[in-house]
Amino acid sequence: MIKKFYLLLTLSFLTSAVAFAQQTNFIDQEVISGDTSKISTTNTGSVDFHFNALGWLDNREYKAFIPRSRTYSGTRTEIDFGLNIDSLNHFVVGTNAIHEFGAIPYFLNAVPVAYYNFKNSHWLFNAGEFPRAGLIDDYPRAMLNDTLMYYRPNVEGLLAKYSSANFTETGWIDWVSRQTDTQREEFLFGAEGKYTPNVEGPFYIRNYFLEEHDAGAAILQPDDHIFDNAAIEIRLGLDFSHKTVFDSLSFEAGNLSSFLRERGVTGWQTKNGFVFSAYAGYHRFGIFEEFYKGQGSIIYYGDSYYEKSFYNRIDLSWTPFLSGRVKGQFIASFHFSPGHFNDNQEVFRVTYDIGRKTIARFKD
Repeated sequence: MIKKFYLLLTLSFLTSAVAFAQQTNFIDQEVISGDTSKISTTNTGSVDFHFNALGWLDNREYKAFIPRSRTYSGTRTEIDFGLNIDSLNHFVVGTNAIHEFGAIPYFLNAVPVAYYNFKNSHWLFNAGEFPRAGLIDDYPRAMLNDTLMYYRPNVEGLLAKYSSANFTETGWIDWVSRQTDTQREEFLFGAEGKYTPNVEGPFYIRNYFLEEHDAGAAILQPDDHIFDNAAIEIRLGLDFSHKTVFDSLSFEAGNLSSFLRERGVTGWQTKNGFVFSAYAGYHRFGIFEEFYKGQGSIIYYGDSYYEKSFYNRIDLSWTPFLSGRVKGQFIASFHFSPGHFNDNQEVFRVTYDIGRKTIARFKD
């Protein structure tokens, strides 16, 4: 019953959002025209093509986590075609393929891209299998680790986003595993947002929420139970970008709370910790500092370092390749945790995105 409540609540929010958005768009047209019989519509549609790629070499020397002390390397290519019914409604179909260097067979996997997209001046709604990039790829690493961009680039489910001049909020659900006789049922859902009271800044508030529901297979095992794992992070921030000698300068501080229960076995286990981060960017150089101090989080999809009572991370970045479509970046990361003060990581990533290119137009 609780699982159904989670699903109904999330689905109701997401579908109500797009219904409201479409109604709002109709009302806006009505107000502009002053007469619904004179609303201007267009029967012109189009087909477009989109391609983007990510290449990475991510070497991790982690003495604190030996199983994760390895090199991640490979490429991901996403190709899709979009059918634009009008300026608001779109259907996108394609594929997102991943290859790890030296791997046989060549593709680790090639997942489908197939989704409906609605977008107007304030609302965005996706339903289907769609890339997470640009939508929910800015979660704190404590909640969603940074290998997801390599190995799980798509969201499979629903997403709704509202944006205005000083406020944005995104709600989503991502189905990870479909229940069968032997396979567990697992899905993630969450929300993230940002509120800037004064659009000129510098003060803002950020919120992040995530919950994982992990249920058993259809054929239940005697010692198998349902797990619920959740996290909430609230941050207060100051953004001084373009107000000092730095191109970017921001500071954030807040609290991370994580929750875990095994139904029928334990109650909710709760962990809390203080988080602080700072970023400064000057031309093609940047430095990022993140600090965590607390009880140690319990978040299954989060970075393992945050399970410790103390963690400090420093990233030094250099972006030698930067244009409107190509970005290549080197990052040297230094990790400090109890008993381990020399863990390090060296990363090179290159991204390429041609944007959406119209290849045909048509009329009804």
